[in-house]
Amino acid sequence: MAITISSAFDSGNIRVVREDGGRIDLEIVADHGSDFFQWFHFKIAGARDQDLVLRVLNCGGSAYPHGWPDYKARVSYDREDWLLVDGTGYADGVLTVRLRPESDLVWLAYFAPYSMERHHDLVATIASLPGVGYRSLGKSLDGHDIDCLTIGDGPLTAWLYGRQHPGESMAEWWVEGALEKLADPDDPVARVLRREVTFHIVPNMNPDGSERGHLRTNAAGTNLNREWHAPSAEKSPEVLCVREAMDRQPPDFAMDIHGDEAIPANFLAGFEGIPSLTERQTRLFKLYSDTLERLSPDFQTAQGYEIPPPGQANMSMSTTQLAERYGCVSMTLEMPFKDNFDLPDPLRGWSAERSKYLGQSCLDALHAILPELKA
Repeated sequence: MAITISSAFDSGNIRVVREDGGRIDLEIVADHGSDFFQWFHFKIAGARDQDLVLRVLNCGGSAYPHGWPDYKARVSYDREDWLLVDGTGYADGVLTVRLRPESDLVWLAYFAPYSMERHHDLVATIASLPGVGYRSLGKSLDGHDIDCLTIGDGPLTAWLYGRQHPGESMAEWWVEGALEKLADPDDPVARVLRREVTFHIVPNMNPDGSERGHLRTNAAGTNLNREWHAPSAEKSPEVLCVREAMDRQPPDFAMDIHGDEAIPANFLAGFEGIPSLTERQTRLFKLYSDTLERLSPDFQTAQGYEIPPPGQANMSMSTTQLAERYGCVSMTLEMPFKDNFDLPDPLRGWSAERSKYLGQSCLDALHAILPELKA
């Protein structure tokens, strides 16, 4: 049987350059209308018990080449359980993946994918529960709904939203974990949170890019997390409709969920450089961060992004824009594509399951700081 490679499916991305038996050269396809690329997701058929050498030739020119050292590809035979490929290496701009498939069909991806079908199942399941509201905030350029779930009826308002960058699929795994906890009628933390907070949750800000197999942009090649200062119906309707909804229901607390290619840790990025920074915002952000670090062994504060000087925040990003616009406590959560090197898992690395657990821990931390957030 001849070996075949395909990426013609939801979130698929790869291009075959040449094949020579089990030695196959590939390239990642750039986001439409953009130079960004890093996400890959494809399947291989007809290679059972054959030694494969897959070389992704253009990784040196990808969006984040520092993400490739120490990185390991993910492999699955059932599209549910995703394992690290130990035979992954990076040198001279080329990512090499060596494996011997145990089945006639095997799937490889940059990280455990979160399909649009799973997204629809998640939204439908949560929306059908008592006390949960659903609304479409607007349409993407490809016509997808920007789904929003509302849970709780408390006086505080929280916005949780993920996948502005569609290749960061761990973000929607995080949202799934958070939603499962928040909608649990028996969870005592969730019961208090629902009483004290009204949550508006957007599981996927960028359905077009998710389905198209993009790393960072929507159907127009726009990086949504650089549009929050001036979103437009032509380039970034996803941000426009969410920000308009936030204007009607301003957040007291907001969290934007992402993945980081290079840093092997979970960390938060804040809003320190905004023009109108207050002592209260700074204090609550640190309190939340310290609390999450105490509650979750998978979270840390030693590593993270460089903090901008006063008045020099990038106001096109959601976290800074929301903190300035509403005076709220907002933050960006970053999870690794590699692993949490402080607590590594040699079998799965940072995974969908661990992303879900971190989502639940983030709600525990919010519960812990509620008295200060309400004050």
